[in-house]
Amino acid sequence: MTRWQQWLERPEKLFVQNVVFQVHLWIGAAASAYILLMSISGSAIVFRNELSGNSVIEWLVRLHENLLAGTAGHFVNGIGGMCLTLLCLTGAMIWWPGTKHWRRSLTVDWSAHFARINWDLHSALGFWCFIFVLVWGISGIYFVFPQPFYSLLVFDPDDRFTDPGLFWLSRLHFGRFGWFIEGIWAALGLVPAILAFTGVFVCCRRMIYKKPSNPRTQSEKLDPL
Repeated sequence: MTRWQQWLERPEKLFVQNVVFQVHLWIGAAASAYILLMSISGSAIVFRNELSGNSVIEWLVRLHENLLAGTAGHFVNGIGGMCLTLLCLTGAMIWWPGTKHWRRSLTVDWSAHFARINWDLHSALGFWCFIFVLVWGISGIYFVFPQPFYSLLVFDPDDRFTDPGLFWLSRLHFGRFGWFIEGIWAALGLVPAILAFTGVFVCCRRMIYKKPSNPRTQSEKLDPL
């Protein structure tokens, strides 16, 4: 079996897949509390314009912008954006479960036991909301470390795409396109929090209880990740 065939049919057997999984697991464990905090606060401040002057919203804005810690908190946000982006990319790499099981990774079996529901939810939400979470991660980096993004002007000297692209990246971060889109953004903004919670459960299941990260492996006799 070639490596390509192995990736298509039994990706859990690939060494690279397991290395990427470990990176995803440990970054997720380290950044879970931060992601949970940013997700909930970000979801709330989508409605900042409609609730301008509200002291709670303004406090949440400061929390989301710099963790109430000024420049240091702003810098941490940039690192957090990098972690979220890396989690998206590594998650995309390890999401593929093989040709026999990929359709099930798009849905959640709500009739299963909790560990299975947790895994399904993490996998399905990660797939369907990948673009949204990736945009939030990249834009989070841009807000703190904009200079590397301006280096794109080397390839776009007339600035036909770079500045408009960064403008839309910023707008997409907040989703303030009217109340309907804001409602969708507020709901989607909670997805990273759910991914953080379900990811921590996967980590605890693996590290504390010494069980396979994917509960399907117990019944389907796959090699556990």
